[in-house]
Amino acid sequence: MANDQRLRLPIGIQTFSEIREGGYYYVDKTPHIERLVHQNKYYFLSRPRRFGKSLLLDTLRCLFEGRQSLFEGLYLHDQWDWQTTHPVIRLSFGSGVMRNREELDRRIRHQLRKERKRFTQATSPETDIPGEFSDLLELAHQETGQPVVLLIDEYDKPILDNILEPERARELREGLKNLYSVIKDADPHLHLVLITGVSKFSKVSLFSGLNNLRDITLLPEYTTICGYTDDDIDTVFAPELPGLNREAIRQWYNGYRWGGPEVASVYNPFDVLLLLQNREFGPYWFESATPTFLVDLLKERGVFTPALTAWHSRPALLSRFDVDDISTDALLFQTGYLTLKGIHEEVPNRPLYELGLPNQEVEISLNEALLPALGVSHAIFDELVIRLPRLLKAADMAGLEAHMKALYAGLPHDWYRNNPIAQYEGHYASVFYSHFAALGVQVTVEDASHRGKVDMAVDFAGHLYLFEFKVVEQLPEGKALEQIKQKGYADKYRASGKPIHLIGVEFSREKRQIVAFDVETA
Repeated sequence: MANDQRLRLPIGIQTFSEIREGGYYYVDKTPHIERLVHQNKYYFLSRPRRFGKSLLLDTLRCLFEGRQSLFEGLYLHDQWDWQTTHPVIRLSFGSGVMRNREELDRRIRHQLRKERKRFTQATSPETDIPGEFSDLLELAHQETGQPVVLLIDEYDKPILDNILEPERARELREGLKNLYSVIKDADPHLHLVLITGVSKFSKVSLFSGLNNLRDITLLPEYTTICGYTDDDIDTVFAPELPGLNREAIRQWYNGYRWGGPEVASVYNPFDVLLLLQNREFGPYWFESATPTFLVDLLKERGVFTPALTAWHSRPALLSRFDVDDISTDALLFQTGYLTLKGIHEEVPNRPLYELGLPNQEVEISLNEALLPALGVSHAIFDELVIRLPRLLKAADMAGLEAHMKALYAGLPHDWYRNNPIAQYEGHYASVFYSHFAALGVQVTVEDASHRGKVDMAVDFAGHLYLFEFKVVEQLPEGKALEQIKQKGYADKYRASGKPIHLIGVEFSREKRQIVAFDVETA
């Protein structure tokens, strides 16, 4: 429903009642909630940070507690039986950082006792954590006569906060498993269970025996349960849009997809709200949600950055996430830096997922964050930001060649000696692609492959630049420029009417430098 009155922007507010009573914009997620509560009993949902998972859980809490007035005007208001309420127990690991099992156990006990006080003043008998938890579920059921709605928020955060310290992460995983192991046997006392977090740890490692836990992360009907759709932006937030470039909002912030290409993609709510408040584009989500371990891990694994634009993965890899076995695909996908672009079946019933960067915010920010891992310091990058766009605007080819050579000459020799990524075939192409992408110019990677070869198109300031890369030690005879012409790369761009510059770039691994930079204008 379109809205013409300006309301308050709910930045960082995760409390449903505050949003509904405080005059804030609210995107109605209750149609999804209706489906959720009627289909199954045990659910698991993974979404990146700051996507509205906590608000979703709080909405469910208010619903089952029967707070009817908060739902006036929303889809579910007239579909719900407000006479029947359920006790709601909510556990969250979102705040603070726990460094060991003792701190975790203390946090768990604090939450269990606080919840217990809502149902009885009698103190809990001295027992272990599983005992206290199962007592609480049984007590809540007995005291109210209705089975419990159990909501667990940020179920995995204590492990993720320590993921670079495997010993500690394992210790915390065991502590959480100790708590979650109760859920299976508590079935008679439970009405609905929803567990949310960023990552998807294997059921075996955290939810042993809970085989009926339904993972809705990639189900098409739940793809928009968190996040805003294009329609939400155009209707709910319509009063805020005048003065902003609507297409730029889409390019910068839309593009997260959890399902096939037929499902709607969504915007990260945090980005949208801060854009509407500040009235300028910025990497709001990236700066607030990027875990430091992500960049460290990508650096350690020598990720070929052009491949980020077209990455292929098996479904099994996307869910392979545990302390001792984090696949790069799962890490990038679950944290929100790669998203689902398409699903192919080369072999029947064996889908292959095509992943890519969701939008411009992530492409610019992730590449900028990875530049130091590629040897390009922030000081060098600050100069590039000023110099490179000028050269591209003027189509100054000699200047561009000098600029690129200076960039490679600036990579410190020590860095080559100490860095595994420098030995990697794709290093030269990664530096080339990432420093263009980090500027925010439109870069299309034509042919991302792990053989150290990539073709790249840059569309900027009325000019098109087509690059072909070669490493001369691998292909001493191949002339990069000849290949662009032979393969007719320029043909698909001719209709644009823009000048097309063909550039063959040849690197020498031994000299650590560009040894040929051949240019022709098509």
